[in-house]
Formats: sequence, structure tokens, C-alpha cells
Amino acid sequence: MNMVVFLGPTMAAEDAATLLPVEYRPPASRGDVYSAARANPRAIGIVDGYFHRVPSVLHKEILWAIAQGIQVYGAASMGALRAAELERFGMIGVGSVFEEFRDGTLTDDDEVAVAHGPAEAGYLVGSEAMVNIRATLARALRAGIITAALGDRLTGISKDTFYPHRSWERLLEDAAAAGTPSGELRLLAEWLPQGRVDQKRLDAAAMLRRMAADGAAPRQPTDVGFRFNSTTMWEELQAAIDQGGPGD
Repeated sequence: MNMVVFLGPTMAAEDAATLLPVEYRPPASRGDVYSAARANPRAIGIVDGYFHRVPSVLHKEILWAIAQGIQVYGAASMGALRAAELERFGMIGVGSVFEEFRDGTLTDDDEVAVAHGPAEAGYLVGSEAMVNIRATLARALRAGIITAALGDRLTGISKDTFYPHRSWERLLEDAAAAGTPSGELRLLAEWLPQGRVDQKRLDAAAMLRRMAADGAAPRQPTDVGFRFNSTTMWEELQAAIDQGGPGD
């Protein structure tokens, strides 16, 4: 299939290819979606994208891709954020993380951010995403492993932790230091190995399956419900990328 997916720490490209055998590129940064769209793929999927130290993928380049008739999907991480912001312009969001941002249940970028290594190290993840912690605690509550009060306490402790430092080990240690009964924490710790929820990975897989299903159908003309307006900054970005320069 003529599609491009931006993927990194959320799921290994080898695993993703079993669901959707297409071209996989590193997490999206500024200009990457425009670069992919120039080749007119049938669809572009965004799972992972860079935050903070690397310029993030622009809304403008996603809108440009959509205006060219390219289906753009987003889920799990940066893709979920951009899809929640651009759904009304035709970007297709998939999964519960997207839905929570779209509905305003979640609003902070740090909910999906994680620390991770470089591509050479397989984007080795060094922290736990807040959305995964929330999903896991919700499952633990339904299973009777924790009480609602403990779930709220652990959620608050984790939310107050800077995202690169979030981990289950750190959370349990901080909760114990805050006076949480050891018996309650021990029960959760024993349950976590089989009970932990990787919501980002689940949503990424759902997006890939959606792209595969949509790609199997005949391509339909895209009815773009907006007018794309160029700007000086957009034209400068286009020119830099078209001439082989950096996108930032």
C-alpha cells in the first residue's frame, strides 16, 4: 500500500508491519509530513512525534496534506494530539487517547510524552506515559486491586512527576514515602506484571488496522471542507524542504 506512518517508541516498526506493511519513518518533526505528502501517498499515519527540543510537526503541513486529497490519521501520541485539534478539518483520529483529547478529558501534552533513546537503540523507552498509567489504574480499580481513593492518590502523584521520571517503580516508591499503606501498594505491585495497560500501543494498533481496512477499499475523491491559505512562513518552509534543507 502507498502509505507512510511515523512511528517510534510506541511500537516497533517490525511489529507494526505485521498489521500494515507500509513505509515506516521515525517520529514526525517539523516538515516531515509535508515531505511525505509531496510523493502523494494514499494515506499518512502519525503515531509518534517529537516534542520540546525538536520542532514539532505543524498543523499547517497536515492541513496541506489533507488539501491534496491525502487521508491523514493520528493516534496514541503526537498523532492523537494533532487529530483532536484537526478532526474538524478532516484528520482521522483513532483510539481512546485521541477521544479523551478531543472531548477535553485530557488537555496536557505531557500525558503522552515519554523519554526514549535514539533510533539506533530502537527508541528504547525510559519512562511510562501518563495515559498508560491512567488506563492501568482504571483497570486495577475495575479488577478490585485498588480503591478509588488509592487510584486518585496515585494518579495525582504521577501527574506531579516530570514526565521523563514517570515509572511504576518511582510511583510506588513515592506513594510509600507519602504514607500509603504498604499492603495496598504490594497488591498493586504484584498485579502489575500481568495487568499493566499499554494504551498507546493499543491505539496505535487500532489506527494501523483502520488504515489497512480503508486502504483495501477503492480510493474516493476527498471532499475538503476548508480552504488552505498559504503564508510567508509556510512558503519558506516549503522552499527549504523542496531545496533539500532542514524543515526548521
